[in-house]
Amino acid sequence: MAVSSPRDKYFGVWLIFFMLGLGTLLPWNFFMTATMYFTSRLKDSSSVDYSANQTEAEGEHRSILEAKFNNVMTLCAMLPLLLCTCLNSFLHSLIPQRLRVMGSLLIIMFVFMATAVLVRVPLEPLPFFCVTMVKIIIINSFGAILQGSLFGMAGLLPASYTTPIMSGQGLAGTFAAFAMICAIASGSELHDAAFGYFITACVVILLSVLSYILLPKLEFFQFYQQRNRNQRPEEDNSVNLMNSESKGEAVDPNTHQDVSMIKIFKKIWLLALLVCFTFTVTIGTFPAITADTKSTLADGGSWASSSFCQHLVSDEIRFKTLLITLERYFIPVSCFLLFNLCDWAGRSLTAACMWPGKDSLVLPVSIVCRLGFLPLFMLCNVQPRLHLPVFFHHDGWFIFFMILFAFSNGYLASLCMCFGPKNVLPHEAETAGAIMAFFLSLGLALGAALSFLFRALV
Repeated sequence: MAVSSPRDKYFGVWLIFFMLGLGTLLPWNFFMTATMYFTSRLKDSSSVDYSANQTEAEGEHRSILEAKFNNVMTLCAMLPLLLCTCLNSFLHSLIPQRLRVMGSLLIIMFVFMATAVLVRVPLEPLPFFCVTMVKIIIINSFGAILQGSLFGMAGLLPASYTTPIMSGQGLAGTFAAFAMICAIASGSELHDAAFGYFITACVVILLSVLSYILLPKLEFFQFYQQRNRNQRPEEDNSVNLMNSESKGEAVDPNTHQDVSMIKIFKKIWLLALLVCFTFTVTIGTFPAITADTKSTLADGGSWASSSFCQHLVSDEIRFKTLLITLERYFIPVSCFLLFNLCDWAGRSLTAACMWPGKDSLVLPVSIVCRLGFLPLFMLCNVQPRLHLPVFFHHDGWFIFFMILFAFSNGYLASLCMCFGPKNVLPHEAETAGAIMAFFLSLGLALGAALSFLFRALV
């Protein structure tokens, strides 16, 4: 007789998974947000200006370490992320879940505490560069293990419990983008802003640790964990019975594990490839192309030169100052903040709506159609450009494309991640969740690699 599952009282498990999802991506987003701080530490001490309003006008004075920082940072982030997610897919059954999750959170928190301390410690550019890259490798390695373990845990629960993880990850990006805008607006020193970033990240990770400690005590989570434990012996018994009836053939347990992984992948291969394709298109376009889009406000664009806009500010000097200010905030707001807000909204919507279904042809068609965003953004006012003309001059086009692009990324990716573990048997759900997390990371890595080619085509 089937036993009905208990209620998730006060949405406790849902909120804990949301908090863990936030803790998964917040560290990496804070490192990206603090890029100005890291590059400022790589300048010659005689030419360092720690103001948050520092411009990039003196590009010719940039050191080699400063110029290569973003490329090396991406490489040191994506390769460990992909490798450790792959390892987690195969080794998650050998290492206890509690050790993987708690160990990863504590190591990431320790790295951020060390990073906060190093803000106040003077270092030469080369040692600082090396230490920073080592920290990025550690954070993304253990972040990959944490993410894979988290999706595996969610796979044991109803499909809707993948949504809070995706939503929490979306909030992490939104939080980081908002922090970037606040830093520009405050005009505070980069050292102070960076110290605040890293301390805030430590607090969030500490809350994630406390949330995970509370998770096993909740009845709702206990029920599904116990059901998974009960399911495994039943499966083992049925396998043993079949083996005893099949001419006494011996089965190597290691071979059984490999066949099991392949069997699970065969059930979810389409959803795994779809989530990979989704993030390949997204990271291939954002931010490599979108962050280089320039507003037409300051150079006499259509709405900057309109009589309506000029009537708002009659003083010509004040008008020009307003245009410069709006241009300064264009990318932080219309690119980073808008993307993360709409992505977060798309991820969160799957809590209330999960259309189209996992077997619907609409889902793969919608994901493949997102490839059309690539030429649309290329034809916006991306500067500098060598090959393509600018077709969408008005800033409104860029903002419109960004809303659709970000929302579709969050919604469609979240659907795939929710459906994946539900295409397999309950006791296979954790492995399926880990496989889906691997293909998500593979999409991020492929997108980062292809972004150089896509940007060169503009």
